[in-house]
Amino acid sequence: MNAPQHEPTSGPPAPAAPATALRAPAPGWATEADVVVVGSGVAGLTVALRCAAAGAKVTVVTKARLDDGSTRWAQGGIAAALGEGDTPGQHLDDTLVAGAGLCDEQAVRMLVTEGPDAVRRLIETGARFDADDDTGEILLTREGGHHRRRIAHAGGDATGAEISRALVGAVRAAGIDTVENALVLDLLKDASGRAAGVTLHVMGEGARDGVGAVHAGAVVLATGGMGQVFSATTNPAVSTGDGVALALRAGAEVSDLEFVQFHPTVLWLGPEAEGQQPLVSEAVRGEGAHLVDADGVRFMVGQHELAELAPRDIVAKGIMRRMREQGTEHMYLDARHFGARMWEHRFPTILAACRAHGIDPVTQPIPVAPAAHYASGGVWTDLRGRTTVPGLYACGETACTGVHGANRLASNSLLEGLVFAERIAADIAERPSIPDPIPGPVPGPTPEPAPPGAATGASARGGGGALLAPEARYAVQRIMTTGAGVLRSAESLAHAAGQLDRVREDAVETLRRDGKTAEPGVETWEATNLLLVARVLVAAALRREETRGCHWREDRPDRDDAAWQRHLLVTLGPDGSLDVRTTDSAAFPSPTTRPETESHP
Repeated sequence: MNAPQHEPTSGPPAPAAPATALRAPAPGWATEADVVVVGSGVAGLTVALRCAAAGAKVTVVTKARLDDGSTRWAQGGIAAALGEGDTPGQHLDDTLVAGAGLCDEQAVRMLVTEGPDAVRRLIETGARFDADDDTGEILLTREGGHHRRRIAHAGGDATGAEISRALVGAVRAAGIDTVENALVLDLLKDASGRAAGVTLHVMGEGARDGVGAVHAGAVVLATGGMGQVFSATTNPAVSTGDGVALALRAGAEVSDLEFVQFHPTVLWLGPEAEGQQPLVSEAVRGEGAHLVDADGVRFMVGQHELAELAPRDIVAKGIMRRMREQGTEHMYLDARHFGARMWEHRFPTILAACRAHGIDPVTQPIPVAPAAHYASGGVWTDLRGRTTVPGLYACGETACTGVHGANRLASNSLLEGLVFAERIAADIAERPSIPDPIPGPVPGPTPEPAPPGAATGASARGGGGALLAPEARYAVQRIMTTGAGVLRSAESLAHAAGQLDRVREDAVETLRRDGKTAEPGVETWEATNLLLVARVLVAAALRREETRGCHWREDRPDRDDAAWQRHLLVTLGPDGSLDVRTTDSAAFPSPTTRPETESHP
């Protein structure tokens, strides 16, 4: 880590933790910054670099190592109108179609208009995209929902890894303070209710073991997704919805959480497979691979004008329908016609992953099935990344900017992270006045070092609500996979909601009756975060009585624009209850009423 050593602090006690806060020891150390960025993917590191370049003191907090977030796993690439004949307008049209009537058109227009220059600045930062050997022009491919080749890629199918390499190198070269192996816990606020930093738990880092605090006048959540709420996902183990859960506990609004994109082509490893599963990039289909059943029939032909390159929700539904018709657990992706040379040069990462599991795509079709991949919704923000809590920003997969609507267009996620990260940094730079930090943490010695993953101290001196035992994580995942996966119904969702409520009520009742809860620690905090985001997702999915984008209700198979071309906003009550309400239309409130100023809705 590059962060300076922190001394134990003294001073008046910090404000008491609200009932919804995570139960944790009081901070035993603290540091200060102008901006604290939570997350180290493309969004978080871009914010950090731009803020630092503007002269701000920045601290980056990340759950594992700097390069361990979801960005590193992105295969296909980054979408932008960079090719001859392509325009931002065409990119906008494709995005709006994929978003199934729920995109915020103003946000999309900003994305596609500012996107090409943001990619060029990423290249200036050091990212190297695949280019033509003779002309030096960036090579572009197609993915689902795109009518033109506009996906820039690197290392064939290792785009995220290359972007992460470039940004991590730039952050280290800039000397930006970083705190690795740290799970963020809750938001700190000043007396006016403005964000004033975060509490966090550092795992196994010597003098900074245990719970501490970063005091800052601006807090940026870029914690990635929440794919681990399901049993099988393409997301890494760190994707447990921490940023969305923190924002909910802080009083922020979240939106569109029912729209979880299931990637259609994930390597099928058997019915018992759990955790992170190998992704087979949409770019494989973009280069001409075919989806087939066991008889070799291309079942997507005739279902959509783009066949295998239809938007992801349509392809995922097509696969699920065929699986149900034939009583099978997977379909196949056939790219044997690529030949060994193309597989080795264009898709080396996917080739290696398949072969590691006994499948050779050069000679065999690849067994694939949908798995949880991307959260199109998240913490509701305005066009500058501001949430409904003053001083708190969100970007990347953690945020709901309105760009993705009901279904993210392939490879728009990295671009969204870039564009809105730059907009956040610009907004912070325009606000030089940083409020006084909140009072320091509870006085006392630096906590004794604890084993990685464990909290310091046996009691929850910092207050907070009931925690779940670590094994509850797997219960939540099974409930969500069964009741709120690709196929949903009122019955399945209501059953899931009841089961999730029982998990929560059991923990709350044990705390009320016995004064005991699960020991604070990384596994219990993660399980508690997963339960909260699962409850919100199910509540929204149950409320939305239609099929739209990646939200598929078997009992409500049609899209209903008259009743449901609008967004669902959710907040967390002080007693842990959920308030779910709808907007008046598909548009988020206009810029005059969204949090474009210090006045927040």
